[in-house]
Amino acid sequence: MTIDPISQAVITNLIKLAIEAGWKQAGNQIDKKIQQQVGHAIEEYVRTYEKRHCTLKYDCLRMDNSLTLEEIYTDVQVLNTRESRRFESPEALKELFLETGRGFIFEKTTRQEGIAVANLEPRLMVLGSPGIGKSTFLRKVGLEALKWETARYRHELIPVFIELKQFGDQHSEIEKLIAEEFETCGFPNADVFTQNLLKAGKLLILLDGLDEVPTVYVDRAISQIETFVDKYDKNRFIASCRIAAYKGGFRRFKDVTMANFNDSQMQTFVRQWFRREPKVAEQYWQLLDSSEYKAVKELGQTPLLLTLLCAVYDESQSLPKRRSALYGEALEVWLKKWAAERRVHRDPIYQELNLQLEQVLLSEIAHQSFAEDQLFFSKRELTDQIRAFLVGNLNAPKHLDAEQVLYAIQVQQGILVERASDTYSFSHLTFQEYLTAQYIVDEQQLETLVTNHLTDRRWREVFFLVSGLMRNADALLTLMESKAQALIHTEKLKGLIKWTDTITAGSEGGFKPAAKRSVALFYARALDLDLDLDLDLDLARARALDLARDLALARDLDFARDRALALARDLALALDLDLDLDLDLDLALARDLALARDRALALAKIFTSVDFQALISQLEAMRESIPNDDAPVEVRRDFADRIRQTWYTALHINPEWLELSRDELQSLENYLYANELMIRCKEAALRVSPQVWDAIESRMLTVQDE
Repeated sequence: MTIDPISQAVITNLIKLAIEAGWKQAGNQIDKKIQQQVGHAIEEYVRTYEKRHCTLKYDCLRMDNSLTLEEIYTDVQVLNTRESRRFESPEALKELFLETGRGFIFEKTTRQEGIAVANLEPRLMVLGSPGIGKSTFLRKVGLEALKWETARYRHELIPVFIELKQFGDQHSEIEKLIAEEFETCGFPNADVFTQNLLKAGKLLILLDGLDEVPTVYVDRAISQIETFVDKYDKNRFIASCRIAAYKGGFRRFKDVTMANFNDSQMQTFVRQWFRREPKVAEQYWQLLDSSEYKAVKELGQTPLLLTLLCAVYDESQSLPKRRSALYGEALEVWLKKWAAERRVHRDPIYQELNLQLEQVLLSEIAHQSFAEDQLFFSKRELTDQIRAFLVGNLNAPKHLDAEQVLYAIQVQQGILVERASDTYSFSHLTFQEYLTAQYIVDEQQLETLVTNHLTDRRWREVFFLVSGLMRNADALLTLMESKAQALIHTEKLKGLIKWTDTITAGSEGGFKPAAKRSVALFYARALDLDLDLDLDLDLARARALDLARDLALARDLDFARDRALALARDLALALDLDLDLDLDLDLALARDLALARDRALALAKIFTSVDFQALISQLEAMRESIPNDDAPVEVRRDFADRIRQTWYTALHINPEWLELSRDELQSLENYLYANELMIRCKEAALRVSPQVWDAIESRMLTVQDE
């Protein structure tokens, strides 16, 4: 039982409160029969509350088994609504977005614990986007109220949970709805009992889903709630509403906005979902928190979608490589299934603008804004696009008003969110990327995508999604290869790439030829970097292998070398080559000959025509002449040159191929990135022809004839 279970002492206190406030204070006579009826009714009320409001199971989220609220609930945080929306412009929003990383977690106000605020405020309006957990929060506060001595909610009241979507006709009244809750559980004279409790101020009234009230009854509902609160203001009230649908009117309520989950909340939710398997929880969080899955993790900032992600991982202990299917399912939940499962009334506008047409419209908006590097856009831009879509589509309803369509999308689904006054964005960048990819596939824009954006890291996720949405990704991968080959355009770059092929061709290791070539390139670049950047060993090593520097520094020549090195390593790893790809400068300087010998045995399977035993002997012979730290810079530099030349001779490499300009280094970095991206797109695809991929992979890190 969720209520820990409720102790007999708590039940006794609830019965005492019900009898005192519901009967005695109103002058009613209490006999033994009434006491027994109230006692049984209280016990039934607690059981009914748990059964109806504290058990969670949603088929659209792949929840095969129900969970109790206590098992999965993660504490929510709220923001001051007025302060949280004080952003001046789309530019200011974008700046904050870039500062905080992927996801719309940015506020200019302090977060507060939701239950702590509920303890302080007698009348609270909880606002938030779809799926953020407003209803769950109200249910949790009600559950805490039933615990009394152990409760985090500090007011001894009887909670009543009312779904405002019940305001479906003109006869609905709050007091009657409350009385029906008590009557269902067997309270005698429920109408009188309800009125007495209200007058005594002994109820916590939870009014869930103002946005779910049918449009024609909204004004009446707001007016009735205000009147009801004025009449029975000794009681405490918590209401909820989607933020886009809230137009005010609750003058005595404190407005707060539920914040998206931050990393700490997401990690807590994951641990509670996998509470019986803590190792699985830790593995899943590490995966979700990795850079590879940052777009997936962004969805998890919304509890509804985090539930779906946990259920997906629970099924197979992994997340799908083909993310397009996962994002498509999440989008369908967001646009359609969530409202349908909760039996939420849909605005009449959707009877004419069906879901398929709406998704086409959203994909056009997403693609245009993403192509223009717009995360935030004005209301005017949106309504102009909607209007143009309705006019330009023969099968779209022409009489619909563009502003009404925008409002319906915003309120009913929340996929477009007003972040500031007349400034909108998609609810998740991941959805914008998915819809952008959908547009590219539908409109056959592959060549434009590859030509304009192959090396643009901002489009990386879009490439994955396009690959997954296509029935066959052969055409995409072929275009990507052609564009990548064009990046090797100078004689130095061609010489370097040809060398990787020559030096590895026919080597004995059972690795893929492309993987061998990438390792050769890695070692060539790492050798040049380690010996050229700095004679301080630790600093050189750190520079050579640091992958975490900001891309804004790519103009720096040293960093450009770093990036090319890192990408060569990434490419080797992507091709499933399991070698230790850290070139330790101690190896180059012969300070650890045992390590050199071990590494040489491994590299002998990669390189051909390289006498590693002779190389080791040469390095060993130079051991005695290693300059100490006090030696002049010229002496140390001369020694580094000798080491470099020893390696160059052993590897049969022309030093000029490594003397690359800034532009050449950028081209090499982009080339390696494009090849690694091709591999990831192949993994994300629904289907790739083996013959096509084998041919592409065989040509990686080679120079094709003119």
